[in-house]
Amino acid sequence: MQFKVALASLAILATQVSAIPYRRWGADAYVDHPNITDTDILNFALTLENLENAFYWSGLQNFTQADFDAAGLAAPARGFYEQVALHEKFHIDNLTTILGDKAVQPCTYNFPVNGNISNFISLSDMFEVIGTSAYNGAAKFIKDPNVLQTAASILATEARQSAWINNAVRGGNPWSTAYETALDLDQAFSLAAGLIVECPSNNTAIPVQAFPPVTASPADAAPGSNLTLEFTLPSGANNTQLFATFLTGISPISVPLYDESPFTVTIPPTLEGFVFLVVTNSTQKTDDTVTVAGPLFLNFPFNSNNSLVTLAH
Repeated sequence: MQFKVALASLAILATQVSAIPYRRWGADAYVDHPNITDTDILNFALTLENLENAFYWSGLQNFTQADFDAAGLAAPARGFYEQVALHEKFHIDNLTTILGDKAVQPCTYNFPVNGNISNFISLSDMFEVIGTSAYNGAAKFIKDPNVLQTAASILATEARQSAWINNAVRGGNPWSTAYETALDLDQAFSLAAGLIVECPSNNTAIPVQAFPPVTASPADAAPGSNLTLEFTLPSGANNTQLFATFLTGISPISVPLYDESPFTVTIPPTLEGFVFLVVTNSTQKTDDTVTVAGPLFLNFPFNSNNSLVTLAH
């Protein structure tokens, strides 16, 4: 059995990136992106694709076929990762062509791989899950059917990559539930923000902001056990009822948080697969307008018998 709070280190990174704005709380907090354009969505997608592209090519430069062999990975694994990297490049080329001179340029990133191929595999798994959920959540904002078709095509490829990594490479589940989880724009951006060190000053501005990160312990907590959460309460939220909301498929589960930080929450025992934990101030919806902190990426891998398992890598 294995559970990984995969974003604990990334959440720490997020607190160190002062250039990333945190979302405001209270009367001045904007409504959930009412004026966002298809250009904004395409640049949001390009921001994520640039990050993934940099990650895969840096990983392939640092880990040879011999490194993959020494880690016990199947012989074709590195070759398939090369194909994944090319997919990201093709996505970038396509999005950049559509956007023209409005296209954002790549940023400087800090990937917590630290020369460990297992970290590379784990992060690649997480990035593909985030990418799929980000495209899923962004779809509701897209107006042009041609842009929507492009996004849907990329989403499908990201989902196939995710299934391959978590199942064929790591020995876990190829899917989580019957439905893919959707992340709203700020929620998805928050997961990337901790890896972004600096972006070109002339990049086109995208109307997204990062929420305060959530850290959790213990790292081996499983469904049905307790998880301790720590996050920064936004100004004005001290007397607000908060919830640990577990985003899974299309049926989120909200658990009330009591007392004060650090909060303790029992992980719903029915959870399995990929889950995003966000701290919200409502149980009526789960979008950016009610998110206080997070998301935190959780992975509860399972086998064909629906039993929790330990990932191979």
